[in-house]
Amino acid sequence: MHVSIHDADMFSMDMNQVDWRPVRDWHAEDAGLAKDVAGALTVTSSLTRFLERRFTMPLTVQLHEQFLDKIKHGEAELLRSDVGLPALRRQVSLLHRGTVMFDAESVLPLAGLESELIADLQEGKRPLANLLLDRGLSLARSDLSVAKLEGDTRYAGCWARRSVLRSPGGTQALVVEVFRPEFWRRLERLLGRV
Repeated sequence: MHVSIHDADMFSMDMNQVDWRPVRDWHAEDAGLAKDVAGALTVTSSLTRFLERRFTMPLTVQLHEQFLDKIKHGEAELLRSDVGLPALRRQVSLLHRGTVMFDAESVLPLAGLESELIADLQEGKRPLANLLLDRGLSLARSDLSVAKLEGDTRYAGCWARRSVLRSPGGTQALVVEVFRPEFWRRLERLLGRV
């Protein structure tokens, strides 16, 4: 279950070292983002569906890597799980008209993960939240936090968000999305501001 990755350091930085701010304590104006554009960071439903409806921005998925892994310490806290339990780790990019808008990494504990969902994920064609919603799962996106990434990485200065998707049936996923600078420029163009 491996697809070659275009950028080996995609998520090599430690996301636990990031200064995540709970979305309830974060304000777009203080961050220098227009409220309508900042909605991409704070939406609690499917981000891809929000972008398609609000900005007419249909996205395609580029699967980089998907593999069995173990839940790490910071991930275990958010997933209310034990460190070291088996999980499916999925790294993708979301593209609009062939250009990467943001990268995403999902960690799904294997406990309670249905084989049909794993098969859908292996296809690598659809965003995770859409797959879950289309399977009839009502999702509660909790622990939604945002951050502006710092440090000596290719993501320095990029906005990111982190959340946990939970379904009543027990399926859950920790999702980290890192937004490329082109994403914000594209939103502004789609709104007719540029």
